[in-house]
Amino acid sequence: MSATPDQVLAAPKVALHEHLDGGVRPATVAEIAAEIGHRLPAPPDQLGLWFADAAGSGSLERYLQTFVHTVAVMQRPQDLARVAKEAVLDLAADGVVYAELRWAPEQHLAGGLSLPETVEAVQSGIDEGRAEAAAEGSPVVIGQLLTAMRHAEHGLEIAHLVVEYRDRGVCGFDIAGAEDGFPPILHLEAFEYLRRENAHFTIHAGEAFGLPSIWQAIQRCGTDRLGHGVRIIDDIDLAAPEGPRLGRLAAYIRDKRIPLEMCPSSNLQTSAVPGMRSVADHPIGLLKELGFRVTVNCDNRLMSGTSMSREMQLLVDGFGYGTDDLRWFTVNAMKSAFLPFDERLTLINDVIKPGYAAL
Repeated sequence: MSATPDQVLAAPKVALHEHLDGGVRPATVAEIAAEIGHRLPAPPDQLGLWFADAAGSGSLERYLQTFVHTVAVMQRPQDLARVAKEAVLDLAADGVVYAELRWAPEQHLAGGLSLPETVEAVQSGIDEGRAEAAAEGSPVVIGQLLTAMRHAEHGLEIAHLVVEYRDRGVCGFDIAGAEDGFPPILHLEAFEYLRRENAHFTIHAGEAFGLPSIWQAIQRCGTDRLGHGVRIIDDIDLAAPEGPRLGRLAAYIRDKRIPLEMCPSSNLQTSAVPGMRSVADHPIGLLKELGFRVTVNCDNRLMSGTSMSREMQLLVDGFGYGTDDLRWFTVNAMKSAFLPFDERLTLINDVIKPGYAAL
């Protein structure tokens, strides 16, 4: 039986792939822009629609251009803290019990902040948001995931920042940005450093570029998880007489239980998979059937006009999933979180499983 909208909304959720600068409230963008004199592309009451339309153009490059405006309003410490706090509150209100907020400190220095100061400003907002959410009866665990832009050369510097702050709210590292032309191996020194320091990292791979990007992320860089990874479908023979047949790379990812941070609405907007016309066409359904460790995420709530509840509802509508399926996705994500094992188990056994049982 398909899950009902009320069940979807009430279900505990885990968000591993959540961009801080992709989830700013439109009203917050408008208010801060007015304070700092940043010119916006649409009136405040139409801003949310503009972001969704621009992001839905079908081009990853244009999708990424929308971040010019959100990043612009996240340059002062009070603005970084506000955006982080509001993100925590919005996620908690949507039933999220664990989330990793990823963002690129190197993009938030225009106001004179140092890299450590940006991390501390975001952490202050997270702490305030968590305290307020807990007081309202919606406790949530949040970690910062620091991102280096793949077209820049700050990977090692951001990796050092991850290690410096890993006991103060930072849970891991990522690279993001235009994938085509900027392969993961460009930041190999950063990944080698993180592995020497026993630090966690994920890599955007297999979104706008195909199997070579995924292979490099796993076999050359040693990633713990794949950001998106949707193009692994290219290594699955769908026409094989005996049914879908996995290539060597796809089989390796499945057998090694490498988590896939899948973002259905975002992938649809950016045409990450050729021929995908709706979420019902997304490879997530097949990958789930084949036993990959699939997780569900928003990517950018503002740009996709979405939430974790909406992403799950789209999967319910597209694939007929019930609450057992949604729990499977959620437990997959919690197992894959950059959080100590005992803390992951506590959330699974004391929060997630009881939450789904109550549905």
